[in-house]
Amino acid sequence: MDTTIIIVLVISVIVLIVLMVLFSAIRIVQQYERGVIFVLGRLIGAKGPGLFLVPPFISRMTKVDLRIVTLTVPPQEVITRDNVTIKVTAVVYFYVVDPAAAVVNVVSFLQATTQIGQTTLRNVLGQSELDELLSQRNKINRELQAIIDEQTERWGVKVTAVEIKDVSCLQQCSGPWPSRPKLNAKSAPRLFMPRVSYRLPPNWRKQLRSLVHNPVLYNCATCKRSRKLLLRKTRRSSSRCRLI
Repeated sequence: MDTTIIIVLVISVIVLIVLMVLFSAIRIVQQYERGVIFVLGRLIGAKGPGLFLVPPFISRMTKVDLRIVTLTVPPQEVITRDNVTIKVTAVVYFYVVDPAAAVVNVVSFLQATTQIGQTTLRNVLGQSELDELLSQRNKINRELQAIIDEQTERWGVKVTAVEIKDVSCLQQCSGPWPSRPKLNAKSAPRLFMPRVSYRLPPNWRKQLRSLVHNPVLYNCATCKRSRKLLLRKTRRSSSRCRLI
């Protein structure tokens, strides 16, 4: 009787150990996921979807979601090339194409993509004028997508699209969409050159018109000094040029 009990206990222990080993070796991942397997700290690869076995007790698996992620870039304050301060928000669409690279090459690909999106958004919009930002938004979106995708490629992340979501002007603008600072034709200074414009050098005329008629540049302190310098040169060239 005692021998039978011992045999049953031994068989029960063996079955329990086998079940523990089996359960520790079984991994299940969803259709939209991949499991990146590490055995004794060494990368084995990505497996899935479905059920598969890994070496028990010495394996570690990290799940990576392959679905498209919609990432909202926090509002960024940007100074455009024509010295207008705006606040911009954007949306980045991306997904993981290489699960192993997304785990091995970066600590958190989601946080890294967020940071690179913010930096790229400020850099690209800072090189664009306000009118260009509003009228050529598709072009800027494609440029943002290409730059961010190039940076995230080594992380196994593919950026499919970048969309500028909202643009708000922080100075002398009305409404959610920015417009040029309010300066009508009556209050804006104009250069009146009736018959002597041909006497001025072409580059002087072009620079003077841009400084006088552009409302944004007209309020810029640096441009005011440049305008005064050009007007001084203009008066020396012709006495009939006057600023009204």
